[in-house]
Amino acid sequence: MLTIRLSRVGRKNDPSFRVIVVESKRKPQPGKYTEMVGSYNPKMNRVELNAERIKHWISNGATVSDTVHNLLVSQKIIDAKKINILPAFKAAPVVEAPVEAVAPAAAPVEEAAAPAEEVAPEDNSVAEEAPQA
Repeated sequence: MLTIRLSRVGRKNDPSFRVIVVESKRKPQPGKYTEMVGSYNPKMNRVELNAERIKHWISNGATVSDTVHNLLVSQKIIDAKKINILPAFKAAPVVEAPVEAVAPAAAPVEEAAAPAEEVAPEDNSVAEEAPQA
């Protein structure tokens, strides 16, 4: 199965891409593709695509990667909606059950705090006797 996707060419920190038709199982290797159908330079915002050849490969059953699909939609080569390629932001789930469980647990803590205060004065009397000895 063939895929139309991007292959990175260019220097470090200066990306540019070739739009290539390649076997879908193949790793992105330079020079090992079926056909180069365009180029894309994101820094200069330059897109050069051979629309006729891209339509030919799509009609022959080639699949299109998500990024290339969005490029083709923006260049009006195909009529479709853009695909969201960014991961979806997931908000933290709101959990109401533990909030209810915390409220009853707070009451016994207050009761336990009262006996602790009664124990504290007894410890002070022992501490007062120690310096006299």
